[in-house]
Amino acid sequence: MDTIHKIGRRKTAVARVYVSEGKGNIVVNKKDYKDYFTTPHLQYKIMQALNLTDNAEAFDIKVNVFGGGITGQAEAIRLGISRVLVELNPENRTILKPEGLLTRDPRMVERKKFGQKKARKKFQFSKR
Repeated sequence: MDTIHKIGRRKTAVARVYVSEGKGNIVVNKKDYKDYFTTPHLQYKIMQALNLTDNAEAFDIKVNVFGGGITGQAEAIRLGISRVLVELNPENRTILKPEGLLTRDPRMVERKKFGQKKARKKFQFSKR
C-alpha cells in the first residue's frame, strides 16, 4: 500500500492527511497528536473514525494542518481520516456515514457588517 492523501476542512482549518501502513502513530505538524491536542475530547475526535472501523493500530498517519482554531483543526483531521478509510475499504462508508463523519460541515463565521460592532448586531432603533 502506498501513501494515500486526502484533505479535510472545517471552518477555515485545512488538514492534509497522509496515511500509510504502520503501527498506529499519528503525527500532527511534526508533533505527536497527544502533544498537539492536549484535551481528551479533541484526541477522541481524531481517533473516532479509526476506532469505529477497528483500524486504530493499522496505519501511520501524518497530518499537516493550518488555519482556524484547535477544534476546527481536529474536526478537519477527522474528516480527512474518514475519507481515507472509505477509499481503503468502501465498506467503511456504511459505518462512518450514519455517524456524520463523511459530511463536510458547511458552517462558516458570518462576516462583520460595516457600521456595526458584530455580524448580527441590529442597527440602533430610532422612532423618527
